[in-house]
Amino acid sequence: MTHTNAVGATLRSWQKRSGSRFGRWLFGRRVCRRAPHVRALKPRFIELRPALCKVAMANRKPVRDAQGSVQCLTNLCELAAGMVAEVTIPPTLTWVTRGMTIEYLRRAHTGVTATARLDKTEWSDTQNVGVPISVVDDNGAEVVRAVISINVSAKGPA
Repeated sequence: MTHTNAVGATLRSWQKRSGSRFGRWLFGRRVCRRAPHVRALKPRFIELRPALCKVAMANRKPVRDAQGSVQCLTNLCELAAGMVAEVTIPPTLTWVTRGMTIEYLRRAHTGVTATARLDKTEWSDTQNVGVPISVVDDNGAEVVRAVISINVSAKGPA
């Protein structure tokens, strides 16, 4: 059984850059280079630590649908879950997304913030884990509730 106490490269990068607005912006841009499908979101990382990721996006034209409400919420959920998994799961293990269950509760007409939590601290070699995500708009109303399933397993030989 492995415990969550080692710091991986992603968390080290965040800790190094999170002290300034420019550093947080730079961190977000580097994440978008690794995951180009979230580039249009222009994510703004608010908090990142083991067990918690908060990431926001503004209501801008590229992320709006024809009715003016925010779309791309599944991508935001996937980003938040992926980042919390990356900084929580020990570097000796790897993970892959297996699926997503999502509930759209209401339309978002403002910017939104996704919060992903992964409270697990002990890891065995292979297991499926659910990462709950809540997305709230700038008014504090929950607009999306999701659970992303990830499969955690030991890293293969390099």
